[in-house]
This record gives sequence, structure tokens and C-alpha cells, in this order.
Amino acid sequence: MRVAVTYENGEIFQHFGHTAQFKIYDIENGEILSMEVVDTKGSGHGALAGFLSAMKVEVLICGGIGGGAQIALAEAGIKLYGGVSGNADKAVEDFLSDSLAFNPNVHCSHHDHSHGEHHCGENKHGCTGN
Repeated sequence: MRVAVTYENGEIFQHFGHTAQFKIYDIENGEILSMEVVDTKGSGHGALAGFLSAMKVEVLICGGIGGGAQIALAEAGIKLYGGVSGNADKAVEDFLSDSLAFNPNVHCSHHDHSHGEHHCGENKHGCTGN
């Protein structure tokens, strides 16, 4: 199994569509065999589901994520665990032990209405799992 985590400086990056890196974990029989940090090469909201699919990722752990990206992940067959924060490695360990705290209804609220350019890194408009 392959698990990806939105990643920045050891932590889960809190906006899927703006993540610059994923940490990819290869897992077999409940054990992490290998892990690597991969650069998204500037892929944005729409392209990231395809990027993960091409990497043969089966599970994504992330913070905030918009509805369109959730649909794209579902269509790619990638299971989503959103609304997660904290250390990336710990989140994967929790996932493996069935103790990962996540929000099945996570969303980035600003994606539900129309407005101009936004900057999710500023977190002024609900790009969190809360």
C-alpha cells in the first residue's frame, strides 16, 4: 500500500491544493518499508489527484481540502483522511494502528463560494480541518 501525506517541515501541510511536497510511505503487512519526500513540481488543486494517482497512492492524509479535490481523489480511487494536523510520521503510525483522528466532513469552506484569488497559507478563510 502507498500512503501520501501533504508535507512541510515534518508536519502535515494544511491545504491540499497548495502543498509543495508529499511524503510518500510504502507499507506492507502494517509496516513502513520506505518513505520519501516528493516535490509536486508546482501542480495545483486540479492536478494533484492525478499526480497522486500516477504515484500509485491509495491513501491520502491531509489537513484542509476543497470539495472538488475530494471528488477528484474519489474518482482516482484514493481514500481520504482529511482534517489531520501534526507530525506526518505520527499520523501514518496512527493510521496503521487504526487510531488516526480525522474529520470525514473536512472541507475548505472558501471553496464553497465564488471570490477572487485566495492565499490559503494565510489561513484567514477556513482552510483547516476544523
